[in-house]
Amino acid sequence: MSNYNKMFLMGNITADIDLRYTPTGTPVARFNVAVNNFYRDSSGEQKQSVDFIPVVAFARQAETCAQYLGKGSPVFVEGRLSIRDYTDKEGNKRRIAEVIARRVVFLPSRRQREEAFAEKSVSDEGEKVDEPVEEPTEEPTEEHPEPEMDDDIPF
Repeated sequence: MSNYNKMFLMGNITADIDLRYTPTGTPVARFNVAVNNFYRDSSGEQKQSVDFIPVVAFARQAETCAQYLGKGSPVFVEGRLSIRDYTDKEGNKRRIAEVIARRVVFLPSRRQREEAFAEKSVSDEGEKVDEPVEEPTEEPTEEHPEPEMDDDIPF
């Protein structure tokens, strides 16, 4: 039997990234990603819940995340689920589930998306474009005749 452990998350970072280094000097970034869940309850009313999922990134990716991301930054994370046991400072045994990031994609913020949309909505002359511009359709020519259709085909 094959094994497969793959996680995909898209959401917002909940706080500034905690960047630390292992005793051997490897950078480790820890952050939580808030992922919204929408559902309908038994009465049909739409509800929302939020999951806060811990993510860990290593090496250069950890440094890059700490440098460019912060609270509220939208991200897409691809990684694997890791469940580990540890002992806290008081000596209590704990278990944590976290995503070990293989890839972190920085997504544009809502403001950046709105600005990009506004830029695309302005023509070259600086006028607002209300409707999309349609590409001219190519008429059949002698070089590219229209294909003949067989009416016996039922689709």
